[in-house]
Amino acid sequence: MKRRRRERKGRDPAGGHAFRCSCIELAVCYQRRVKRFAPTALMLGNTVTGCSVMAPAGMLAELSGGLGVTIHAAGLLITFGAIVLCVGSPVTAWLTSRIERRTLLTVTLLVLALTNAVSAVAPDYASLLIIRLVMLAIGVLYTPQAAGTAALIVPVEKRGSTIAYIFLGWSLAAAVGLPLITFIASRYGFRTAYGAVALTGFISVALLWWRLPGGLQGVPVDLRTWLDLGRNRMIVLLLAITTLQMSGQFVVFTFMGPLLAKLTGASSDAIGIVFALYGICGFVGIMIATRIVDTWGAWRTSVLFTGLLLAGVAGWAVSAGVYGLMAVSVALWGLGFASTNSMQQVRLVAAAPPFASASVSLNTSVLYVGQAVGSAIGGLLFAREWLHSAGYVAAAFVAVALTIVIITRPRRTARAVAAE
Repeated sequence: MKRRRRERKGRDPAGGHAFRCSCIELAVCYQRRVKRFAPTALMLGNTVTGCSVMAPAGMLAELSGGLGVTIHAAGLLITFGAIVLCVGSPVTAWLTSRIERRTLLTVTLLVLALTNAVSAVAPDYASLLIIRLVMLAIGVLYTPQAAGTAALIVPVEKRGSTIAYIFLGWSLAAAVGLPLITFIASRYGFRTAYGAVALTGFISVALLWWRLPGGLQGVPVDLRTWLDLGRNRMIVLLLAITTLQMSGQFVVFTFMGPLLAKLTGASSDAIGIVFALYGICGFVGIMIATRIVDTWGAWRTSVLFTGLLLAGVAGWAVSAGVYGLMAVSVALWGLGFASTNSMQQVRLVAAAPPFASASVSLNTSVLYVGQAVGSAIGGLLFAREWLHSAGYVAAAFVAVALTIVIITRPRRTARAVAAE
């Protein structure tokens, strides 16, 4: 009798116990889903960031005509933006290192969405330039902090592939975003293109806030962090690789549309096809890199894709003037452009795991140094009508980068040698 009373006493006649268990199970399931889809939310944020950074490259002619400036002046939107990005990345990483990650990343994306929306109604070139500088001064936070956040939400053994997956957003920006920007701008004007990027940004803000877990904190960044990273020879060499790779690419990429038009007479649709090839192959390349990096290792994967990058840029130089061959070269180039940088981030995280956000922010900073250097050189060559020279200058930068990649092969440990 006493036993039955205890059982009846412990049983909830209304099914409350079962209800409470069900709620707990649902909560656990929800948390798992949030964690499972968090990398995708971070990746889509990189898509918006990539579109925001690269948008002018896809519509230089429309910006030139709509604002009454030269194509060279329109290209300075990229050059000056890159200068802000390279200076802002380490500074903002330091200033925001103690802010909770979900709040930081969603606010950053919100600023990107709002400034793209304001760009759509900018009255003149000077206003658009100021808006862009504000946009990128804040937007510089996103990519390095997204990579650092990835290290907080996945196991160590999945860190490399997850970071590569998050950087896939830049490939999507090039594969889908840039051709769409070119298509929309050529038919409806650059203001409509900016509006489309803004709308995508607002959607990405909602997804990121929904999927990314709260309470994530990175390692605080201080002056000693930068000094420690600066004394790390491997990190310095990796940063040099990123600078050279990006400098070489942006000698051509910044003015790819006008170069194609002048060298081959390509229409806006034909230029859009080349941008699409670049992005689609970038998407394919980073998907392959994501699959093989955990087994091949980041160094071997980096050698492979930097080699493809060099082959593509050199192919552009040699085939300048022949649209079909230039398009094939851009496809090869595309296979390497995003994969090489994602491998740089993987290698930086592995070189100093506790300071992943700081090292990746430095990588982002020198990436934009490369963009500024490359776009400035490309602009000078374009203004002087040295159109064929751009490809050879780009190839020289990338060739030096590949040389440094090769000499930074990680040393084998005594355990690995014994295993052989």
